[in-house]
Amino acid sequence: MARPRRIVLVRHGESEGNADDTVYEREPDHALGLTDRGRRQAEEAGERLRALFGDERVSVYISPYRRTHETYRLFRLDPALVRVREEPRLREQDWGNWQDRDDVRLQKAYRDAYGHFFYRFAQGESGADVYDRVGAFLESLHRSFEAPDHPPNVLLVTHGLTMRLFCMRWFHWTVADFESLANPRNGETRMLLLGEDGRYALDRPFVRWRAPESYGSTG
Repeated sequence: MARPRRIVLVRHGESEGNADDTVYEREPDHALGLTDRGRRQAEEAGERLRALFGDERVSVYISPYRRTHETYRLFRLDPALVRVREEPRLREQDWGNWQDRDDVRLQKAYRDAYGHFFYRFAQGESGADVYDRVGAFLESLHRSFEAPDHPPNVLLVTHGLTMRLFCMRWFHWTVADFESLANPRNGETRMLLLGEDGRYALDRPFVRWRAPESYGSTG
């Protein structure tokens, strides 16, 4: 089994929806592109990634949203060194289809009170639903490591919540741990690094905005 030395997760650059949530009333979430600031964030992330990977091969998985594809293109990785696949299981949490801004704001307030992991948006998904599809993707990813020529790097271009849930699933964090962590900023990365003991470790933690509130034995 050729496990990669690095698994890099990166959040897309700032999107039109990050800058102005009224846009969701006119455009589907998956169709929103990057802002000028988001493009700069992606270019800066690309500089760091090119320096990190050097001349090593990279297996890339991209969420099917416009903003993640635009982010990846701005990385300007050497096409001779990358294998790119679109991966729908790495998409953003579904909030429903056409979104009424005031309704979404109200539902986000409900989610904050109910819990980000368990609250399900009307006609959309809960964090638990995203966790399940990320878990299914992880099973596929682990199978890909069985190839003897698997690249030494994996790059996932995805979304903030999905990044947290990927790490939650990988490291077996509790729901209480997940609820205490904030999303990375646009263009930020987190890396899973393979150690000499054969285990992966996170290069730096997610920002913790409160102490975990556990129900008991697993906290």
